[in-house]
Amino acid sequence: MFQQAFRNIDDVLRKEAGCTTELDYTEQTSWLLFLKYLDGLEQDKTMEAELEGKKTTHILDKPYRWESWAAPRDKSGAIDHNKAQTGDDLIDFVNRKLFPYLQGFKQKASGPDTIEYKIGEIFGEIKNRISSGYNLREIIDQMDELRFRSQSEKHELSHLYEAKIRNMGNAGRNGGEYYTPRPLIRAMVRVVKPKIGETIYDAACGSAGFLCEAFDYLKSGKSLTTKDLKTLQERTFYGKEKKSLAYVIAIMNMILHGIEAPNIIHTNTLTENIGDIQEKDRYDIVLANPPFGGKERKEVQQNFPIRTGETAFLFLQHFIRSLKAGGRGAVVIKNTFLSNTDNASVALRKLLLESCNLYTVLDCPGGTFQGAGVKTVVLFFEKGSPTRTIWYYQLDPGRNLGKTNPLNDDDLTEFIDLQKSFADSPKSWSVAAKDVDQGTFDLSVKNPAGGEEVAHRSPLEIMDEIAALDDESATTLARIKSLL
Repeated sequence: MFQQAFRNIDDVLRKEAGCTTELDYTEQTSWLLFLKYLDGLEQDKTMEAELEGKKTTHILDKPYRWESWAAPRDKSGAIDHNKAQTGDDLIDFVNRKLFPYLQGFKQKASGPDTIEYKIGEIFGEIKNRISSGYNLREIIDQMDELRFRSQSEKHELSHLYEAKIRNMGNAGRNGGEYYTPRPLIRAMVRVVKPKIGETIYDAACGSAGFLCEAFDYLKSGKSLTTKDLKTLQERTFYGKEKKSLAYVIAIMNMILHGIEAPNIIHTNTLTENIGDIQEKDRYDIVLANPPFGGKERKEVQQNFPIRTGETAFLFLQHFIRSLKAGGRGAVVIKNTFLSNTDNASVALRKLLLESCNLYTVLDCPGGTFQGAGVKTVVLFFEKGSPTRTIWYYQLDPGRNLGKTNPLNDDDLTEFIDLQKSFADSPKSWSVAAKDVDQGTFDLSVKNPAGGEEVAHRSPLEIMDEIAALDDESATTLARIKSLL
């Protein structure tokens, strides 16, 4: 039933001139889904208060509750179409009254970890792109069929929402920024093995896939106490996201997975000086796939000891700094990071090997990330002691990966099993840190059983490295001139 409702909503959105891509469909579905979720949350809180004999405190004022403007009901419980607005009246209400009212919640909220703050943040970053009040009425009627009351309903809705995010990721480069294949995330979580009570962090969380999968892993591990559940809800998962749409999707995705007020902040992480990160700001686990190929401004680069325009390299520095001593990280990065010869790449590899135990490198095949031709690796490391031995695994599913033939959980079973004992195999081997070139710190994937894998770089990546070297040369020349 839910699946058909989602299809029907997409069919209506396709009629809208302001909605032309999967990103638009997901954005518009998200704000309506969020308000429908709030309606269910309000009803649950009301019932709890009544059972405990307490006074009900509503989040939203009556005119702005779903039951008032979206789905007013008659005595039989059916939608009262005489009271339900449609056409221009509905669009006027949503754009001129509802959105401004909801945007104001950010100022009213007691703090960023409250549902009130999330309401204000979401509706301050998103806008209604549906121009026809008749189309909007049709979508609302479909949305009203959805229920969030039982765990099975939430589970089904979370799967459908994940499918929308996956479709959005397949739609092109921008959508792909928000989507990491879930089988890869699940494998990363299983290797890192989070435990109840540990804090988990993603400073470039996109659609919050890492946090959602870590939540599912912890929730399914054993029978949880009330204290455990409270810990998972309030003091386990932390994220930051720069882009407005990704932020909204992340909040909605976590809510559907069962986190009522996600600890996700809408901010550009890289504008924070990592020298300001104190012990209280650190986490037990980092799970992330930071954006790569981006370019950060010079003033942002000043926040990092190893200066580079490559966003992924800045994020890796942030993650290392953000881990507690003994904390574990699993981070996706371009495989060319392992062998780039520019000063920033060499310095960052040196930092990683000397300040962390880089114990595993998972080499992913082309096609792992649909819509992105860049090859990647996953770095698994523990902070606080230098690297002694690096275990490599070359993932080879035995087929070409793509949109119609994506990575699946079975593809990663052998990696997870062999990684437990760092076993050698035709696809896995170990390298002693003392054997790594101490001048270049080259960590290239070189399978002794199958020859050396050459990391072919695209012309764009080569141009980026040339630009980085030019920047370094210009900076060096400027310093020399200042001394003359």
